[in-house]
Amino acid sequence: MKPNMRPARPDFSSGPCAKRPGWTPEVLKRALLGIPADYRVGIVPASDTGAVEMALWSLLGARPVDMLTWESFGEGWVTDVVKQLKLRDTRALKAPYGRIADLAAVDWTHDVVFTWNGTTSGVKVPNGDWIAADREGLAICDATSAVFAMDLPWAKLDVVTWSWQKVMGGEGAHGVLVLSPRAVKRLESWSPPWPLPKLFRLTSGGKFSEAIFKGDTINTPSLLCVEDAIDGLRWGESLGGLKALMARSEANLGVLEKFVAERPWIGFLAGDKAIRSNTSVCLNIVAPWFTALAADKQAAAAKKMADLLETEKAGYDVGSYRDAPPGLRIWCGATVEKSDLEALLPWLDWAYGEIEREFDAKAA
Repeated sequence: MKPNMRPARPDFSSGPCAKRPGWTPEVLKRALLGIPADYRVGIVPASDTGAVEMALWSLLGARPVDMLTWESFGEGWVTDVVKQLKLRDTRALKAPYGRIADLAAVDWTHDVVFTWNGTTSGVKVPNGDWIAADREGLAICDATSAVFAMDLPWAKLDVVTWSWQKVMGGEGAHGVLVLSPRAVKRLESWSPPWPLPKLFRLTSGGKFSEAIFKGDTINTPSLLCVEDAIDGLRWGESLGGLKALMARSEANLGVLEKFVAERPWIGFLAGDKAIRSNTSVCLNIVAPWFTALAADKQAAAAKKMADLLETEKAGYDVGSYRDAPPGLRIWCGATVEKSDLEALLPWLDWAYGEIEREFDAKAA
């Protein structure tokens, strides 16, 4: 006789194993960021770089492309599209460090690739108003030092990428790739003419690879890193969610803004507050003696200042990015305590005084 009763949870696989009692998909709701329910979220290898490359190699080529760049990573995406993918119908809209490209010049019949926050230039886009709601192309956004610290208009973004190691302070090596329904449609309607490495493939047999966005991974992430990322998300929720994380980052920026306003020797690389990053804050030395130095001597003086701070264990890795103008770059994301930034400030004055005296002596 066939039994009449069945297990309430007939999940007896040895891997993946049964979920804890009471588990439902509701616990996975993306409440912290507010990502729309019909967007796909996947874990991918190779940090933010891997996520961006997957998007560029899998999605581009169907339309002309506008590449926006105002810092080194955006410039790297231009190189990939122009020199590696060799897409001829491409425009590069550029701006120097500390400024932003002409957002009004973007053609939304094109696919558009941009960084929301210039990690190496301290420049962010001011808002999402410039992104067309009725765009024909895809908005492809490298948001690695913006997500969890800035308010992203998800409905206007078709591809968003970031890495665990940035704003939430997670372990490196893993990236997140978010796709809108429009991006998924592109994947299923467009087959790039170039070969795709296994790590970049988001389709199989012409169909969207749903498994990647339901928990499967292309390679095997460290479970320690996964737990660390979950811990960061729980911490963010315990603070009050996205708004609280953004507020912490903005308060940290405020500490440096007050410091800069009170001193004539230092300024922001991004002079326009509307486009100034509240995470990767880039500072430059504006004292006359410094600006009068040759470029190589400016770089040496700024490096000396960063080295002094590291030697004194007052601030680690605060030098500007290697491709950026000489200066300092101080992370002000939500995981940084405001009190630690306040404790750093006297050391900035001290280190500046040291390099000023040293280079004054050399000039004499």
